Amino acid sequence: MREIDGSYGEGGGQLLRTAVALSAIAGESVHVRNIRAHRSKPGLAPQHLTAVMAVAGLCGAATEGAEVKSREILFRPGRVRGGRFDFDVGTAGSITLVLQAALPVAVASGVSLWLRITGGTDVRAAPPLDYLRHVLLPLLSRMGVRARIEVLKRGYYPRGGGEVAVEVLPSVPLQPLMLDTPGDLAEIRGYAHIANLPEHIVQRMASSALAELPAFPAPSIDQAVLGADVAIGAGGAIVLAARMAHTILGASATAQRGVPAELLGAEAGRLLREEISSGASLDIHAADQMLIYLALCARPSCFLARKLSSHALTTIWLLEQFLPVRFSITEAGSLMRVEVIPQPRQGC
Repeated sequence: MREIDGSYGEGGGQLLRTAVALSAIAGESVHVRNIRAHRSKPGLAPQHLTAVMAVAGLCGAATEGAEVKSREILFRPGRVRGGRFDFDVGTAGSITLVLQAALPVAVASGVSLWLRITGGTDVRAAPPLDYLRHVLLPLLSRMGVRARIEVLKRGYYPRGGGEVAVEVLPSVPLQPLMLDTPGDLAEIRGYAHIANLPEHIVQRMASSALAELPAFPAPSIDQAVLGADVAIGAGGAIVLAARMAHTILGASATAQRGVPAELLGAEAGRLLREEISSGASLDIHAADQMLIYLALCARPSCFLARKLSSHALTTIWLLEQFLPVRFSITEAGSLMRVEVIPQPRQGC
């Protein structure tokens, strides 16, 4: 039984999600205490519980303490099995945060899986769904991952009700990424949508994003206005993806009540401009989310980031607890260079 203090580092939900994912991947039981100790409402919220139960469902785990507001859980994994699974957050809790736990387990398992997850597709404090579709999955495909995300219905705060289907096919052994340079910019694509709101909102969001990127080849931003037939509630998001010679850089913003569309678009555009101009080979959020996949490779990987978030530093600490891997972080001018170095396994 591995003991993990949930208050370590950023002390939030990502530590818990990553811990149960690694427990399933490594086949090692885990006891996580002090769950979300640094948050204003400590303990398991519905989306965190769904993430735990999604991983438990994939590997037939036995759990104790898996209930809303619980501050500790025991997670005893079984073997990951293929098949079809349905998971419902039950609120507008983020589908993408549930996938942060479930997708690495599915990828590492080597079996075919089909997941349907119900909840919020584009909510605050979580990656918008299109970031996973147009930034994270293309990066993973370069590692040999075969996965597809289909949006069945969008859902927003406070009602949720969004539905996403995820298919993961068996992959060859994960290939490392050696991203010492991003390479030249090829194109910028954008994906902006609003649901059950006036059309001018998505237009203003896209225009303000374009205004932040005047020095680059004119981005192409797809704009969608969704109705009640394909979206529950009112909301929206914008995701920008810069395709470089060797990588993909992303940035995003999610619609919030009372925040003008111009500010949202400008934020996404500014963040992408900063990523491209810095020379980073993974954007700040991808640097966080790609760590677990790079740690599963049998050969070294590396990347450059503008900075490492507290989520990333906590994830690095956690990965070294479960897997035979070590990380080296050094300065490379104004960037951080991260090396992911597999270690020899102990025993015969």
